[in-house]
Amino acid sequence: MSEVVDVRVGERQLRLSNLDKELYPDIGLSKRDVIAYYQQIAPVLLPHLVDRILTMFRCPDGIDAAGFFDKDARRHAPKWLRTVAVSMSSQTQQDPPGYAVLDDVAGLVWAANLAALELHVPQWKVGPRGGRRSPDLLVFDLDPGAPAGIVACCEVALLLRQRLAADGLDSYVKTSGSKGLQLYSPVATTRAEQTRAYARRLARQMTASHPETVVDTMTRSRRAGKVLLDWSQNNPAKTTVVAYSLRARPGALVSTPITWQEVESCRHESDLRFDYRDVLRRVDKFGDLLAPLQAPGAKLPAVDFRR
Repeated sequence: MSEVVDVRVGERQLRLSNLDKELYPDIGLSKRDVIAYYQQIAPVLLPHLVDRILTMFRCPDGIDAAGFFDKDARRHAPKWLRTVAVSMSSQTQQDPPGYAVLDDVAGLVWAANLAALELHVPQWKVGPRGGRRSPDLLVFDLDPGAPAGIVACCEVALLLRQRLAADGLDSYVKTSGSKGLQLYSPVATTRAEQTRAYARRLARQMTASHPETVVDTMTRSRRAGKVLLDWSQNNPAKTTVVAYSLRARPGALVSTPITWQEVESCRHESDLRFDYRDVLRRVDKFGDLLAPLQAPGAKLPAVDFRR
């Protein structure tokens, strides 16, 4: 019979179970440890979750077993947890009756108790009544094709940063917690399609000007030794892993905000490989390197949506 513990987190009462279950058997990290990490990292993580609907990647039997994406919070949610019935796309029949929106530590603990190791969110927020707002973030996912690696991603990230700056956009970077990088810019938009159209145009321009290192299509035969500049994550129906989220991979690696100086000096994969302990130390040192994403963003250059 599994262990069940009733705890109080802030003003909320939660029932936790299987706390000694090893979710990362390779390093002996238990669900108790995962919950503790999310509690500790909450001050910098929560601002990136507030008002964004949540997709969880859950691994109740640990990372060595098959995990699954879970969007339907209402199957598990306590009454106090905010859930939102909102469409991520025009195909509303694919949406669950309620996505979770986490805005406090208790919500994080609730998700971690479900073995939600990874937390994924879209680049837009919901309003107080649950309506979908226009995107406030632009994102590029830099994914290397072997034998290229994170060093190549850093080189492309620096080029992309310059290109965004030329359009008046500030950019901030984090590791994916896997093999690549993700660049974000805070933006002001009025239409859901704006960020996707702009990102697609810029990715194509980057591919044309740097064909030896950049590719903007997912076709495998074209990706070898290059960095995929994935602009498609700006589709309103897609999500990216949130900053400070664990990844369901050996070593309890984390999607970690990094400095541009670290990008410039990267010479080896290990330079930008951070686990949950590293990240807690980095937050003590740097605070939230992605805090500027919470500020109002710049307007995107005009884009022809028909192209």
